[in-house]
Amino acid sequence: QVQLVESGGGLVQAGGSLRLSCAASGRTFSINTMGWFRQAPGKEREFVSAISYSGRSTDYEDSVKGRFTISRDNAKNTVYLHMNSLKPEDTAVYYCAASKTHWALQIEYDYWGQGTQVTVSS
Repeated sequence: QVQLVESGGGLVQAGGSLRLSCAASGRTFSINTMGWFRQAPGKEREFVSAISYSGRSTDYEDSVKGRFTISRDNAKNTVYLHMNSLKPEDTAVYYCAASKTHWALQIEYDYWGQGTQVTVSS
C-alpha cells in the first residue's frame, strides 16, 4: 500500500509561480514512475507531467512545456512540480500519482493523492 499527499497549492496571480510537493509513504519501494495530473472544474482529469524513477526521463503536456518542471528526490520519497508563468487556465486540482510500472510513453497509475487546489487569478 502507498499513500500520496500533495501540498503547495494556493492562490497566485497570472505570471506567478508555485511549487507543488507530493510525499509518498508506505510501500514506497514499489514505486517507479511518478506523475502529476490536474482536473479543472467540469472537466476530465488530464495528464500534466511524468518522471522516471531515476529522474532522467520526463514528459510534459504541451501546454505546460517550458513553464513546468517535474523533479523527484527518492531519498525523501517526494516528487515536485515547479510551476512558472502560471496562467488562469492552469487553475485546477492537481493530483500526484505513482505507478509500479517502469518508464513508458503510456502508463497506468496505481496510486493517487487526494489533490491540492491551484487557483490562478487574472
